[in-house]
Amino acid sequence: MTMQYNLPNLLTSLRILLVPVLVIFFYLPVTWSNEAATFIFMVAGATDWLDGYLARRLNQTSAFGAFLDPVADKIIVAVALILIVDENPTQFDGFYMSIAAAIIIGREVTISALREWMAEVGSRNNVAVSIIGKVKTTAQMMALVFLLYGEPLFGISTAFIGFVLLYLSVFLTLWSMIDYISSALPALQDK
Repeated sequence: MTMQYNLPNLLTSLRILLVPVLVIFFYLPVTWSNEAATFIFMVAGATDWLDGYLARRLNQTSAFGAFLDPVADKIIVAVALILIVDENPTQFDGFYMSIAAAIIIGREVTISALREWMAEVGSRNNVAVSIIGKVKTTAQMMALVFLLYGEPLFGISTAFIGFVLLYLSVFLTLWSMIDYISSALPALQDK
C-alpha cells in the first residue's frame, strides 16, 4: 500500500508542520509574536478548508487524507488551546480558560475514540459529522484567532470576543458530544 501524495494531502501535512512554527512564533520575545502566531493559525485554518474543498473538487479523496485531516485539526487546535492557557492573554482567570480547554480537548479524544470503536463494529456512519459539529468548529477557530491575537483591535477587546466565542464553542462542543453519543447509544448498549 502506498500513501497518496496529492495537493489536498500536502496541505493537510502542511497544517501539521505549522504546529511547531506556531509554538516558536507564539513564544518569540518580540512585540509582533502574537500577530505572527495568529497569522500562522489562520493559514492552518485556511488549509483545513482548502484541503477538503480540493479533495472533493479534484476527486482526490483518499484513505490517508481521511485519516490525516482530523488528526491535523485536533493537533493544531489542542496546541493553540495549550498556548492560550499557558499565556492566558486575557483579563479572565486562567481557571476558566483551562476548563474550556479541558472540555474541548476531552471531547475530541472522546469522539475520536467513539468513531474508532463505531468503525470497528461497522456503525461508523452513526457518528458522522453533524451541522452542530461544523458550527462548533467555526466558533472554536474564530475564538482561537481572537485569543491568539489578544490585543485590542479598533478599540475592541479581541480577548473578550475570543473568550465569549470560546465558551460558545464549549457549549456547542458539549451539545455535539451528547448528539454523537446519543447516535451511538444503540451500538454502545448492544451486547
